[in-house]
This record gives sequence, C-alpha cells and structure tokens, in this order.
Amino acid sequence: MSCFKGKYRDELVANAAYIGPPGKGILTADESTGTIGKRLSSINVENNENNRRALRELLFCAPVHSSISAETLYQKTAGGKPFVDILKDAGVLPGIKVDKGTVELAGTNGETTTQGLDGLAQRCQQYYEAGSRYAKWRAVLNIGPNEPTQLAINENANGLARYAVICQENDLTDVTERALAACYKALNDHHVLLEGTLLKSNMVTPGSDGKKVSPVVVANHTVRALQRTMPPAIPAVVFLSGGQSEEEATLHLNAMNKLNTKKPWSLSFSFGRALQQSTLKACKANLEVTLGTYKGDTALGDGASESLHVKDSQVLRFCSYTVKNVVPSAQDSRFTQKQDLGEVNVG
Repeated sequence: MSCFKGKYRDELVANAAYIGPPGKGILTADESTGTIGKRLSSINVENNENNRRALRELLFCAPVHSSISAETLYQKTAGGKPFVDILKDAGVLPGIKVDKGTVELAGTNGETTTQGLDGLAQRCQQYYEAGSRYAKWRAVLNIGPNEPTQLAINENANGLARYAVICQENDLTDVTERALAACYKALNDHHVLLEGTLLKSNMVTPGSDGKKVSPVVVANHTVRALQRTMPPAIPAVVFLSGGQSEEEATLHLNAMNKLNTKKPWSLSFSFGRALQQSTLKACKANLEVTLGTYKGDTALGDGASESLHVKDSQVLRFCSYTVKNVVPSAQDSRFTQKQDLGEVNVG
C-alpha cells in the first residue's frame, strides 16, 4: 500500500488544497489558556473567558483559515453565535490542536516526546462533528551540543506520523512540522496520504545571537532546504513566524515567492503572534485613551517592528501542519543551532 486510501480521501485532498493556494494563509489562534494570558497581560487585560472570547471575535474577521483551541471550537460570540459558524460563513476552514503536551523522553538529556495518541481517534470524531476540518500536533526538538538525538528525532517523527494517519482515518487533514527527512520517511512508513497534508515549517534564519542577513539570503536557504527534502505532492508550505517581527516574517516570505526557482508547492503563512501583535498594541492604546492615560507616543507600527523572539530559547517547536524542521547546512556559521524552527502543525 503506497498511502492510506480511506473513505475520506477526496475530502482530505480537497481541504488541503483549499487551505494552501496562493493568497491564503492560516491564523494560528489555538493558544492554551496560559499562553493567551501572556498576550492579554501585555496590554494589561485580565485573562478570563469573556476577554479571550472578545479577542477571538476580533481576530476571526480576518480572511484566513484559523487553527483554534478546544475551548474556541465550542465557544460562542457575545451574541450567541458559535465561532465555528462565524468562520464557516466567512469561507474559513477551522482546525484544532489535538496533542496533549510533551513529557520527558527517558534516556535523554531533557528531550521530549508528545502525548495524545491515546483516544485521539475518538477526539477527532468529536472535533469533526463540532466543525473542525484539519488538525495540528506539536512536537518539540531541543537544540544543544548533542541534541537533537536520533532517538528524539525518530520518536517525534513516528508520533507525528501516527497522529497524521489517525486524523486522516477520521477526516481531519493533517499538518505536521519536524526534521524533514525523518518526517517524510515516517509518513511514508505509515502510509499517510501526502496530498492530504500541509507542511508548517520555520524559515531558515540566523540564530538569536547571529548577524542579521537579507531577506534574499533567508529565502534562498529556506527554499533550498525544502527542495532537497520535501515531496512535490504536498500542496503547500505554511510558515510560522518563529520569533521574527511581523515585518521580518513578511519580507522573508515575500522574498521566497519572488525567487525564480523550482517551487512545486505554494508558500504561505501560519502566523500567530505575527498576526496579532499590532492588533494587541492598538487595543492597548485605545484602552489608554478611555482612561485618559494615553501619551500620544505609541506609534501604530510598534507591534509590527517589535521582535517576538524569546531570549535564549533553545527549543524547536513543531506545531501542526505537515512537516517541519528546515535545517541549514552545518557548514554555514551564520545559521546557528539556536534558531527557533517554530511549531509543528499537522493539518
């Protein structure tokens, strides 16, 4: 059997193709309650359900597909309309993160593997009935002198492949990010339908302490890595911002699409903070206006130029879409082991 061919095959392929064409992208709004609390605290807003709902109401007017949390899947607007219906009415395909977090991988120096395979088929059925049409899975690879180990790469790649095929058995398009070669090897071993997946990947950027390079350099290294590892059967690559500022992520993606080279897949985005930061900054200014504390010195572009990188972060976050871990050549000292490859999205 070359790939999984279940009863949902045609819908899986159609959903992946619908998400991935030029001119469309993914808004990643599937933060945990703790993570969204950090976003809200940056503008001095309390982390409660009403405020989380208000932020999502604001974000979901955007013409992009949206990856949401379990809370959001069943949440309604202040007017009582389900968010899923809001998204569907706008032609947006809702997706959901389905993993249950990471645990330490025994026999390693603090490396991790992702939980959530137990009961995943049943959860996928429930999520599909609630309106979700693709899924996301987060795997993490630590970066250090001896990491990631082959054990961690293999364990996470196989977990992502198992997640992908379980999602496809239950009609959720999968989106995965991992060490590309190991990832696609595992996907093939588990007979995953590649046409029903997307790749959510980091861009190949300098490490946190590395010298800045031009968007053209980032574009060349990123696309070259994809050309060497990624099958043309994948409909699209949707990049995460990976700690870049909004402007940096946008310029880098634009440079990739301007390259005159082989690109058999659409190149788009799956941004979270890079789509939300300016909105949050503007909200904070408006709140200050209502309190009479606005000083008139907060430019609207502050959020777009502000770096979102977490200092000394050494974790590669793989979120859900289809394969991730675009790794530059070890010989290129400008691209160091500290770079954040982002999240793995299966779906």
